[in-house]
Amino acid sequence: MRVTGFGFEVLATDPDTGARRGRLATPHGTVESPVFIPCGTQATVKTLSPRDLEEEGVELILCNTYHLSLRPGAETIAALGGLHRFMAWPRALLTDSGGYQVFSMAELRRITEEGVHFRSHLDGSSHTLTPEGAIAIQEGLGADIVMAFDDCTPYPATPDQARASLELTLRWAERCLAARTRADQALFGIVQGSVFPDLRAEAADRLTALPFDGYAIGGLSVGESKGQMLGVLRHTAPRLPAERPRYLMGIGTPEDLLLGIAAGIDMFDCVMPTRHGRTGSLFTRQGRLSIKAAEYARDARPVDPECACYTCRTFSRAYLRHLFVADETLGLRLNTLHNVHFYLTLMAEARQALVEGTFAKFLDDRLTAFQGSPDGSAAAE
Repeated sequence: MRVTGFGFEVLATDPDTGARRGRLATPHGTVESPVFIPCGTQATVKTLSPRDLEEEGVELILCNTYHLSLRPGAETIAALGGLHRFMAWPRALLTDSGGYQVFSMAELRRITEEGVHFRSHLDGSSHTLTPEGAIAIQEGLGADIVMAFDDCTPYPATPDQARASLELTLRWAERCLAARTRADQALFGIVQGSVFPDLRAEAADRLTALPFDGYAIGGLSVGESKGQMLGVLRHTAPRLPAERPRYLMGIGTPEDLLLGIAAGIDMFDCVMPTRHGRTGSLFTRQGRLSIKAAEYARDARPVDPECACYTCRTFSRAYLRHLFVADETLGLRLNTLHNVHFYLTLMAEARQALVEGTFAKFLDDRLTAFQGSPDGSAAAE
């Protein structure tokens, strides 16, 4: 199927690392890459309004197929004009397929060739999600970018288990392609294969032989070590087509994003900046800061003196600590706003460094600052 309104071009490439500066065209505007995609799991980025996100320059949001299909229901959203209108978001949307959510609820689901049979985490009701069903739900939601339904391989897995999982993912990928009916949505396939380089290479080669509009790397950050994750990423990303967008799913520390960009990844998503904001963990150029610490009770400084976000321009660490300790909702909102701004700024600086030909130095400077931070690292999870 020929997709309308979607395209991708590489504008600059770093010769030392293979990092790319790109641009995605979607029916709801362009997306500059590398890009961080905030997670709006239930059609909202927690604590932030669409206006907040627009003002911060967010161009693409991820929403969750599994959660929205259960509540309020994909049919309800479609009847109300689709997900863009439902959540009043004028820019691009990406929906995942629900594969990771059913993976994360192992005690509630059973996988067969047909699909995944599971019980709702809300009320225990029984459901079946198939590749065809995942595509139908996402077409009803109306996102600009939709994902193929995959089997997210658990960790640890034996080579035989990983092989069976990637074979199932590839069969489901073909069914997703056959099921699509909308020409205004880009459909991405997902590479699985656990931590085994040979399986990842085979999965990438076989998946990219299929006519997807972009390709994602899934099944990472599910329990493997940081070294294993980076090894898989660096081995797999170069096998994905240079002319299509490359998406690393669910990886989100600042350090991981930078290393992902250096491996040639264009798109990232993670709940980390929003979830950390709600737990009082704030990202800075020097590492993470736990705003609830007693040492900030009389600290008049902003969270990050180098940050230009509304939170840092307006409020002190002492005030933010007060809000958090007092359990005031405003504190969660201000923390989240700062963290999202931090992530977006990091991506903008990476894009600028790629255009200027200084990415290798930018990467080294940022990683050194994160790893030398007082709390160990901005990426220490």
